[in-house]
Amino acid sequence: MTAPRNTSKIAVRMRLACLVAGWGMLLPAAAAVTPCSAPLAVDPPGMHAFVERLLSHMTVREKIGQLTILGKDAQHLDTRIRKGETGGTNGVLPDTDVLAYTRRLQQLAMQSRLKIPLWFMGDVNHGFRTIFPVPLALAATWDTNLVQRVHRAAAQEATAVGVDWTFSPMVDITRDPRWGRVVEGAGEDPYLGSAMARAQVRGFEGCNLASADTMMATAKHFAGYGAAEAGRDYNSANIPAYQLRETYLPPFHAAVKAGVASVMPSLTTLNGIPATADHALIEGVLRRRWSFRGVVVSDYDAVPELVEHGVAATPGDAARMALEAGVDIDLHSGTYLRELPDLARTGKVPMNVLDDAVRRVLEAKYRLGLFTDPFRYDSPARARRVIRSAAHVALARQAADESMVLLKNTHGVLPLDRRARIAVIGPLARDRVTMLGQMPAAGRAQEVVPILDGIREAARDPSGIGYAEGVPVRGGSDAGIERAVQLARHAQVAVLVLGENIDMFGEGLSRSHIGLPGRQRQLARAVIATGTPTVVVLISGRPLAIPWLATHADALLEAWVPGDEAGHAVADILFGAVNPSGKLPMTFPRDVGQVPIHYAHQHTGRPFDDSSPLALHYSTHYVDVPNTPLYPFGYGLSYTRFRFSGIAVQPSTLTVEGSLHIRVRIRNTGQRRGSDVVQLYVHQQVASRSPPVRLLKGFRRVTLDPGSSRVVTFTLHAADLAFDRADGSWGTEPGAFDVYVGDDSTATLHARFTLVSH
Repeated sequence: MTAPRNTSKIAVRMRLACLVAGWGMLLPAAAAVTPCSAPLAVDPPGMHAFVERLLSHMTVREKIGQLTILGKDAQHLDTRIRKGETGGTNGVLPDTDVLAYTRRLQQLAMQSRLKIPLWFMGDVNHGFRTIFPVPLALAATWDTNLVQRVHRAAAQEATAVGVDWTFSPMVDITRDPRWGRVVEGAGEDPYLGSAMARAQVRGFEGCNLASADTMMATAKHFAGYGAAEAGRDYNSANIPAYQLRETYLPPFHAAVKAGVASVMPSLTTLNGIPATADHALIEGVLRRRWSFRGVVVSDYDAVPELVEHGVAATPGDAARMALEAGVDIDLHSGTYLRELPDLARTGKVPMNVLDDAVRRVLEAKYRLGLFTDPFRYDSPARARRVIRSAAHVALARQAADESMVLLKNTHGVLPLDRRARIAVIGPLARDRVTMLGQMPAAGRAQEVVPILDGIREAARDPSGIGYAEGVPVRGGSDAGIERAVQLARHAQVAVLVLGENIDMFGEGLSRSHIGLPGRQRQLARAVIATGTPTVVVLISGRPLAIPWLATHADALLEAWVPGDEAGHAVADILFGAVNPSGKLPMTFPRDVGQVPIHYAHQHTGRPFDDSSPLALHYSTHYVDVPNTPLYPFGYGLSYTRFRFSGIAVQPSTLTVEGSLHIRVRIRNTGQRRGSDVVQLYVHQQVASRSPPVRLLKGFRRVTLDPGSSRVVTFTLHAADLAFDRADGSWGTEPGAFDVYVGDDSTATLHARFTLVSH
């Protein structure tokens, strides 16, 4: 069977169908991503007939091959491809000529009996060759349009060399910074997380999934992976049903509404059931309740791990359980390929279950346009044009600029004078590999601009920029501290570049201590003790507990893991070429003992009360640290100042069918042009389930010149106030609500409205 070419009628019908497909996205009150229809909304003409005809010609072995993704490390991979025994390959990115690899393997697939094209997967989660800030940093921009553009650029680069499917975005909500994969998500809040999920999906998949420069996205890890007990990766998650529905599921639902083409279940257990075998979660919630029409792919080797979980006795049992739960594709392990043929032959796996999974896989490949042209994603000319293009590098710098969060700036020590003598100190100032972050796809360390280089390039006199490592990130000697101290004493300002390196965040890299590792705190103490004004630049893949630095440093800049343009972006902020505008997507604790800590906590029957010793004793508190975080969710400073005023809610009563508008004026009262994020929080005063103290319900980035102001309007509908009620149903309850507007989760500007049932 020969795959049709681009000139076929099928190709024309597919392109037209994808252009008109879809439903509109439900956008937050934040800046909206570019609206377009979802790729899965309307079936391309001719798809079902084509797929059914192909399915009728397939052997059981060929069907199971389509449900199998093997890594490039698989034995006899070339032979299996020629036999039609694998649907695609993963892990194609590191240390690979990706274009040559994907083309060669696709040519092998065209030698198979049915010539079903392969698809190629890679972890493209914050850039392909041009590396952008890590996802947690991108969330700190609170800029959905920017995030969409970042992932659009990543898709353009990856698809030019044949990668047509990414296992991103990770949309897990987490409130525990010990967890290593905090760096891959959008933080603690389901509203912000949902907005970022939509933006990432739309960036990867665009408005037309069959376009040669868009790729399938994957929402992972469904569901609750970010609530791993003790913050330890791969650990179990136990989440009450109401928290699952209100906090952990919304970003996945948002991704599905945005048209995400695939979903990956968590490889861990949720309430005692491994997600890979959770029929109620995959078939019940994802497919039936949410009407998800894409493919479900297991996590890496998650199918055989059902045996390790203790719910399957044999690999055969594991394969049967996963397939019947709704997992279409076995990633990497080959368990489906080894076990399903006998299970199908003996009837232990019904043929209709097998066919349903194969049908979803073939439909996904059809939507990608692979049957029209198996080589549509291989384009050397496009690769030369888009990979690390000037526009993409500039976008990486803008994203890094917007992601950095100014946490402290005592006496306006920042921005720095470009003529100043600066001592750049710290183990991460020259680090290139860490700046790439986790899973850097095809990124190259030699293309990273180190922070030291960026500062020297931006300074008027590079010879006035001294450098000392001081101490390594972890362990080692502190012999270099004296050299750092001497350098600081002879400088006008010291810039300490401290934090975590690449071995301390990401998958499998959880931490029980989330302060500065190694002897970096001793280095900071020694440098600050010189009396030289000291700016700390933090490099981290998670919120850190740094109360000593917060007290003693003159300025503190959270730079996260900034990507290729790290040095340029840090210099932009330090010297004032860019006014910082990032806001925290996660709460910063004072101490790891406060973890998990998040802004949307519930009131207790004995809330904190320090009005008297007796009242304090019988209220919720610690005896050794305040309840409050070091820095709250949504927090971030600027080189200018903003004032909020004139909050108004119209009308003051909201009906179930109606809407209301919250208006507030924001004014730039400082001396510089700057951007702020206006944040809307809502609190229900009385409900059948104890309500959170406040919940984010809208945000908008606003840029203002000095002295100028703008009225920002948010619209609320009754559905925005729905929650999991005490009887287990989802909906609203009438009553009084508080509204808070400001630029972090401690906003005090306040108004009220009432929700009525008629």
